[in-house]
Amino acid sequence: MQDKVTSIRHTFQDELSTVKTAKDIENLKMKYLGKKGSIQSLMLSLRDSPLDQRPQLGKLINDLKEEITHLCEEALLTFSQVEQREQIEAEKIDVTLPGKSQFIGRKHPIQRMLDEIIDIFSSMGFTVQYGPDIDNDYYNFEGLNYPQDHPARDMQDTYYINSEYLLRSQTSNTQLRVMENYKPPIRIIAPGTVYRNETISARSHVFFHQIEGLYIDKKVTFADLLGTMNEFLCKLFHANVETRFRPSFFPFTEPGMEVDVACTHCKKAGCRLCKQSGWLEILGSGMVHPQVLLNGGIDPEEYSGYAWGLGIERIAMLFYGVNDIRFFTENDQRFLNQF
Repeated sequence: MQDKVTSIRHTFQDELSTVKTAKDIENLKMKYLGKKGSIQSLMLSLRDSPLDQRPQLGKLINDLKEEITHLCEEALLTFSQVEQREQIEAEKIDVTLPGKSQFIGRKHPIQRMLDEIIDIFSSMGFTVQYGPDIDNDYYNFEGLNYPQDHPARDMQDTYYINSEYLLRSQTSNTQLRVMENYKPPIRIIAPGTVYRNETISARSHVFFHQIEGLYIDKKVTFADLLGTMNEFLCKLFHANVETRFRPSFFPFTEPGMEVDVACTHCKKAGCRLCKQSGWLEILGSGMVHPQVLLNGGIDPEEYSGYAWGLGIERIAMLFYGVNDIRFFTENDQRFLNQF
């Protein structure tokens, strides 16, 4: 029995010297001190020893058990300290190193342009109203004096959801809602996204952003419209920009006009953006048609007003010198990081 105790002690010491991790020590402890371990086997073998030798042999086995337990605990403590030092070293921060630069998000150029336009018109006394992207035919066409056979109502120009509802093709669908709910004087702008079934090119897209303007009061004249447009463009471009006003027709205005701005990309020399004309159309406008006023519940004999709508992308292209409208929706970081 004494030889077995000595042999187990030496074997344990040899194996302990080869352990490399705390898990190895736990396995070693289980091997010698577990229910099926070497120490338990020695305890069971005491039954076969002479009665007069059992107390001495039992003490030898208990001493070996305490020795193995103590050595395992010491080894575990040593490995624990080493692991703690390694963890501290791995987590150590060098406060002298320069900080890592963080990417700061910024507004999309269209949103920046829209916010600036809203700020300008707000400073001129206009309030902001919003209309639905999905609307019915009445608010998008019929109530705005579009005849049944108008080309804009065709399937090739408008996205219809069903026979009644469609994706709005203009932010003008907000006009009648405002007239129905507010009494003059009315001075509002209505920003939003619009959708048109058009061929995608450098100048046009199937969806883009507009902002609608509407002013209704007594004795509003065409001169008020011209003055508002000139004031807005000067504030937007921070200079006296060259403009051109052309007579035009819109079902919801009478008379109507379009406003062109000298192309800032080519300086009127002619380019793809302005179709070699040197001018870029940015908005349509005019005096509100009397029938539209009636549809909105306003007496055209007592009140008059003007309305206008401009494309945010067109303004942004002029303002930032962008020559292709598709850049705004392609999410190319090389383009967006310039703003």
